[in-house]
Amino acid sequence: MSAYYKQAFILLGSLFVLACGGNKSEQQQQGPPPPTPVTAVKATKSSATYYDTYPASVTAVTEVELRPQVSGYITGVFFQEGKRVRKGQKLYTIDQQQYRASYDQAVANLNAAKANLVRAQKDAERYNTLAQQDAVARQLVDNAQATLASAEQQVAAAQANVRQVQTSLEYATIYAPFDGTIGISQVRLGAAVTPGQTLLNTISADNPIAVDIAIDETEISRFTQLMRQSPPPRDSLFVLMLPSGSRYAYPGRILTIDRAVDPQTGTLRVRLAFPNPEGQLKAGLNGNVMVKNSTNAPQLLIPYQAVTEQMSEYFVYVVGDSSKVTQKKVTLGARINDKVIVKEGLNEGEVVVTEGTQKVREGSVVNVNPPGQAGTQGQSTGKQTASVK
Repeated sequence: MSAYYKQAFILLGSLFVLACGGNKSEQQQQGPPPPTPVTAVKATKSSATYYDTYPASVTAVTEVELRPQVSGYITGVFFQEGKRVRKGQKLYTIDQQQYRASYDQAVANLNAAKANLVRAQKDAERYNTLAQQDAVARQLVDNAQATLASAEQQVAAAQANVRQVQTSLEYATIYAPFDGTIGISQVRLGAAVTPGQTLLNTISADNPIAVDIAIDETEISRFTQLMRQSPPPRDSLFVLMLPSGSRYAYPGRILTIDRAVDPQTGTLRVRLAFPNPEGQLKAGLNGNVMVKNSTNAPQLLIPYQAVTEQMSEYFVYVVGDSSKVTQKKVTLGARINDKVIVKEGLNEGEVVVTEGTQKVREGSVVNVNPPGQAGTQGQSTGKQTASVK
């Protein structure tokens, strides 16, 4: 029995070796997989005019919160909410009775002090005359002079009190500090208000109106040069896109550049000014500012469809030697129609896969279709339908 089992094991082992050898032979006969057909184009440089897009927020150039400087009850409201007001226009009145009474009393006290001063002056003059004739004691002369000085100080104090109560009386009427648009009143007739605490309303100057954007610190030089242009450009250099996606009718200009870069974000605030004659732009509105970027330096352009995105990073497949593809990470600039600017990661003349990217991977061998099937290449026309920052 043992000899029988030995022969059986030898037979099975021989069959296994033959089977393995046969599979190896078949694999050798099949060879490597065929190249993957793709479409590819060369990365080329050309001049480009495009728009960089920045998130923007509308804010008033000048905005003031109206708060009372005296206490009391609101006795008058003299404007239409949400409408324009003129500088010096009366807006609110606070109960003036107590301040009018205080003013009248202060004026009366001042008049009494002035009367005392006149009497003291006459007494002092009389005693001085008698003193020259040695007809009065020196002590009486000194007392008269002291009384005169005291009367003068009382008049000065009364005058200061009049100014103080007069100011309070004036503060009981609140006027518009400048031309602008006033908001919805935060108080109504009869409401009690407290100095410096109660918010009455907010008034803002809105023509022109400001639009704030944040630029990267690498763009400071560019925007500084744009600001220094004389006269400031009035064309479509700065375009505001409204939340609805429509284009605002008036172009903007740089109003000011902030003093310092935010160390946490590495950005700098730039404030633009836009005409707002119809009041279409409101403070707090969000949109996008498109800044024309026209440069004489050629830009490296590739079809946007050649770009793949992975985890918020962008890559392209480059066809190299022996028709093998290599994946390269790239930094993108603005998108111009069906093309996109490549800032870093790719060289001019390199061949990038535009169609078939989903079929290839690092090291794949490809068969590039004829150039006629690679899509039309051309330079940027400068007319952009979309832009990517």
